[in-house]
Amino acid sequence: MLTVVLDTNVLVATVRSRRGASFKLLQLLAEGRYRVAISVPTILEYEEVLCREISPDGWNREDVDAVLDLMCRLGQPHDISFRLRPSSPDPDDEMLIELAFAASVDYIVTHNSRDFVGSESFGVRAIRPAGFLRLLEGRP
Repeated sequence: MLTVVLDTNVLVATVRSRRGASFKLLQLLAEGRYRVAISVPTILEYEEVLCREISPDGWNREDVDAVLDLMCRLGQPHDISFRLRPSSPDPDDEMLIELAFAASVDYIVTHNSRDFVGSESFGVRAIRPAGFLRLLEGRP
């Protein structure tokens, strides 16, 4: 079974639309179709960014907690005891590359693949949510 790292922007996309590949990937995670690697820093990042999406006519704190609970319940925790920096043009994405390397995953699922240029040197490729969805469904 494939294990990946989910970039925070994939979770944000699920908040903004229930019709996209990101939302479908969260459903497939809940169904056990793939696994996700997590770490304390990534969960804290997910929380911080998802809380920015809270609005009176949209998501609330309970929605954020539900996503965090799902990630913590289904995620495979990994401790990061090293740094591979600098490895990304975006310093906030360094921890995702380190997690992907520590967890020996093949993919970081992201909407911003340009932020992960060079991650291939650590054996990790960036893939967009739609591409990963096709991979899970066995389509080219």
